[in-house]
Amino acid sequence: METYLRDLMVSLSRSGIKNSALVHQSAISFTSLDETYESSGLSLPIVRAAVWMRLLFTPISPAFPYLLNRLIKREKPDILHIHTPNISAFWALFLPGARRIPWVIQWQSDVLASEHHWGLQLFYKIYRPFERAMLKRAKVIIASSPTYLASSLPLQEFSEKCVVIPLGLDPSTLAATSSVDTTTTPNQQHSSCLRVLAIGRLTYYKGFDYLIQAVARMDDIQLDLVGQGDEDTHLRALTKKLGADDKVCFHGHLSSDDLARQFTRCDCVCLPSIERTEAFGLVLLEAMYFGKATIASDVPGSGMGWIVDQGVTGLKTTPGNVDELLGALQLLQQNRDKIDTLGKNGSKKFDQYFHINRSSEQIARLYQRVLYDNRALPE
Repeated sequence: METYLRDLMVSLSRSGIKNSALVHQSAISFTSLDETYESSGLSLPIVRAAVWMRLLFTPISPAFPYLLNRLIKREKPDILHIHTPNISAFWALFLPGARRIPWVIQWQSDVLASEHHWGLQLFYKIYRPFERAMLKRAKVIIASSPTYLASSLPLQEFSEKCVVIPLGLDPSTLAATSSVDTTTTPNQQHSSCLRVLAIGRLTYYKGFDYLIQAVARMDDIQLDLVGQGDEDTHLRALTKKLGADDKVCFHGHLSSDDLARQFTRCDCVCLPSIERTEAFGLVLLEAMYFGKATIASDVPGSGMGWIVDQGVTGLKTTPGNVDELLGALQLLQQNRDKIDTLGKNGSKKFDQYFHINRSSEQIARLYQRVLYDNRALPE
């Protein structure tokens, strides 16, 4: 979401909408930071709130209410655009300055009480009343896909003020083509070896363990896994247990240019997530921009299955089904023309639906309606 927020802020600024952001620091810290993000002559104020600890994936930031109140006084915003889930955002309910401003809530994901983390079930019972109060207070609620909106239980009560605006990306930030080596490895275009790229936090809901199992059952395949997380040790052990060390490469965190090289050199991008916690799947948009075929889990209610058109821009599989993942990978391995066709179609769809300017234009119009139409209801 950090990438989307950055691209959105820049695009809105280019259209004349002044904006600033209060976000959490990514690392544990006791010091908050005031920064300025510079892009093409634009200067965007960014305040990074100190995060003292993380509890159930949730950043705990005691300084957040002070920083929010200070930023509101300094910037005097017309609208408060809140991205959720975010427990720190609940402070807006108690700050008079925040309550005087109309709210737009961007609903990135439900808080799911996963069977893998029983603590989330207890946490959500405490979280839910504040979540509902936020939704009740909002002028408009943005969902990223019609499928997620239809399946989100918390949003059903407030469906009359929900709108769908898909996420988007700025192609200019995905790769500086002048600095990225776009050459393929020797004989890659004609090799039978299928190069698969998977990107994301190494956590349970990403389903990377199922992908590794599928890859282990194939010959002439290379999986490049990019990301860090609490499942790193488990996934490495699984790879070794399956005898797939020569097929799976763990890259950890990569720079933007190195990530662009991975996109350029791969044959397809796979997102095998198993839960609606994967609400959208921005990596699929990145793959489309680079003209790559995609394989994604068709999780009921997630935006992944909405983004990928079966047999047109990519292939969809049942979540957690190793046999289907294996079949999709084998289909692409045996049909290079299919890889090219899916990639070209995906690139066209990105240009048509998922450029950041399209997303920001819709949000800018929404801001106008919030300011000048007290109802601010969807058309």
